[in-house]
Amino acid sequence: MAEQSTDPDIAAMSFEQALAGLEAIVRRLESGDVELDAAVGAFERGVMLRRHCERKLAEARERVEQITRAPDGGIAAAPLPEND
Repeated sequence: MAEQSTDPDIAAMSFEQALAGLEAIVRRLESGDVELDAAVGAFERGVMLRRHCERKLAEARERVEQITRAPDGGIAAAPLPEND
């Protein structure tokens, strides 16, 4: 399958919205009441939603690591990088 970029509507979603969308797709596909073309489309959207969720989790992990890691191994707060 070719690498797909995230749709703008998915890119604007919060983690929770994307996860809810992914869960809805899984329930729909598991029901078995989806035609093949619709199932393939839903699967492709699900892949994009999963990747979006992974990116959101990685961003959150990075922010937490910046807050908790100090050079001496202790706990410290580091300023978050500016978002443009």
